[in-house]
Amino acid sequence: MPPSSALKGLNPAQREAAAQIRGPVLILAGAGTGKTRVITTRISHMVGSGIPAREILAVTFTNKAATEMRERVSTMVPKAAAKDLTISTFHSLCVRILRSCIDKLGYKKNFTIYTQSDQLGLIRKIIVRKAGKEENLDAKNAQMMISTAKNKGRPIADSEDALIADVFRAYQQELKQLNAVDFDDLLLLAVRALEEHPDARAFWQSRFRYLMVDEFQDTNSLQMNLLRLLSGPEKNVCVVGDDDQSIYGWRGAEISNILDFERFFPNPKVVKLEENYRSTNIILKLANSLIRHNRHRREKTLWSSKGEGETVRVIAMPDAETEAEMVVNEIVDARRLENRKWEDFAILFRMNTQSRIFEEALRRSEVPYKVIGGQSFYERREVKDLLAYLCLFLNPDDDISLLRAISSPPRGIGAGTVEAATQFSIEHQISIHEALQHPGYLDSLSTKARGAVERFVEFVARYHDPASTDSTNYALLTEELIKELDYNDYLRRTCKDENETDNRQRNVREMIEGMYGALARGKRGLRAYLDSVALMQDRDDDDKEQGWGVSLITMHAAKGLEFPVCNIVGVEEGVLPHSRSVQEGTRDEERRLLYVGITRAQERLTLTWCRARKRYGDRMPCVQSSFFKEMDPAHLEILNYEDLAGRQATEEVAEDYFARIKALLAG
Repeated sequence: MPPSSALKGLNPAQREAAAQIRGPVLILAGAGTGKTRVITTRISHMVGSGIPAREILAVTFTNKAATEMRERVSTMVPKAAAKDLTISTFHSLCVRILRSCIDKLGYKKNFTIYTQSDQLGLIRKIIVRKAGKEENLDAKNAQMMISTAKNKGRPIADSEDALIADVFRAYQQELKQLNAVDFDDLLLLAVRALEEHPDARAFWQSRFRYLMVDEFQDTNSLQMNLLRLLSGPEKNVCVVGDDDQSIYGWRGAEISNILDFERFFPNPKVVKLEENYRSTNIILKLANSLIRHNRHRREKTLWSSKGEGETVRVIAMPDAETEAEMVVNEIVDARRLENRKWEDFAILFRMNTQSRIFEEALRRSEVPYKVIGGQSFYERREVKDLLAYLCLFLNPDDDISLLRAISSPPRGIGAGTVEAATQFSIEHQISIHEALQHPGYLDSLSTKARGAVERFVEFVARYHDPASTDSTNYALLTEELIKELDYNDYLRRTCKDENETDNRQRNVREMIEGMYGALARGKRGLRAYLDSVALMQDRDDDDKEQGWGVSLITMHAAKGLEFPVCNIVGVEEGVLPHSRSVQEGTRDEERRLLYVGITRAQERLTLTWCRARKRYGDRMPCVQSSFFKEMDPAHLEILNYEDLAGRQATEEVAEDYFARIKALLAG
């Protein structure tokens, strides 16, 4: 088949990767080698080669990546084809699969997706019920253990901890009773449905005959199973990733998926993308020299046509305060002297706790900055309250949403009344909503409490039909709900000050705006909107472009980003590599993390470490990272802060002298 016009403009390796559209394909895309361009061009080439767009599925990890890919592809293929393509996250794909066949597993198709907050609420309730209020089992830890167990595909054994095993079983049982699933269940149940039901498997295999997975090094065993189940007899599976950037082992990512790809999909076409369009050669040579020390990897060597560039500096600092001050001063000077933007600079670190001292230094120097991350919009209290009401209207048996809604704002139903309803629901194996209507429960209440409960049940019933109708304008419905609840007044009464009230009320307005936007984009029906909101909280899908200024960012969060000037700080033994890496055997992953940090830099890179840091008020000695010994010294300039400070002082004196001579001559 002659190459389509879509392949023009690609380098030879990229063209080879994009042109191979049948059978298994493994694209090893090194940092900054233009993988997104290859993926989008490949999709465009497939459409141009006559493959029906509806048979093409591209999967990635974050909503942001999926949106960007969708937007790019839509400019490269006909409008009708763009509409038929499926470009989504793993979890969005699983929701789609389960909405069609979850009934085969004993659930109803109108299941609710529980976010992390919903899960925690349910787990807390179970812990109290199982062990009493004095139990010190932390709900967050329990949630993490349950998530790990699900991802590893095994229950928590009683021998590990009898209580957590008991909580796990009760949690799964209650979720099913509530017709709810959590994020881990989306993958688990989709895999189970396809494994156990050949008709469902055959349907989805014929629906998506061409599969693509981005960031393949981040997949876990469940995601690999899903991919194998979706791939039909033709095995038209293309995966794109870089084992050298596999940094999420702690989150369940299995590097073996990319290292042993041939075991899952025999005789694949393997293409390496090694031409880097981001960094100078010195930065890339340094990165190559470091990552070569990882024994289990697929060999690749990054290179660039951007020239050699500046040597990478390694600066030994006396302490953390000096490190922060000097890094910030250099950023301020470089911006002024080189006419750069604040956004050109990034400070990268291994742990979140390292950011505080840099934030203080940036504030002192009046430098704008953004900490990449922060609380998700949909996790804010007022947004969660309103979402709870909407979830409840759609699924009145959703206990977590009901418990939140019934008290935000209070509706004259006391905590004792709610607790009694919860207890009644447990004893009779029914939902709390059903308990609130049960004569046996209602007869136990005072006249006042009974009236309040009946009004609440009537209120939920009144909203249930419009909420369940796809043609309903759910933005308008939510505005009416806010008025009926007098919710803005409730915020005013419960906020500490005017500033907090304004912020929270602004968030409510923002949520309504978002709903109108979703409607304008064709997101019909409240269920579709709530699904998209739940999926928005998938992984750590922070808006990485939010705000402006110097970026303060962990190396995990920096993946996929690039900056002209990078400072990697705190490169010390025990920090990077982390002290846990020896016990956990994750030193290779720590090395990959530093490799990711280094390859974020486009033009200039500085690595700093401290001889001492304050811990609990005492000055404790530190040593430089053992990773420095693995880097090729030919690409490094080794410096001490004291020498550098002396050199800068001399330069300032010289500048001052020449300024005075200039003034004299002009005078």
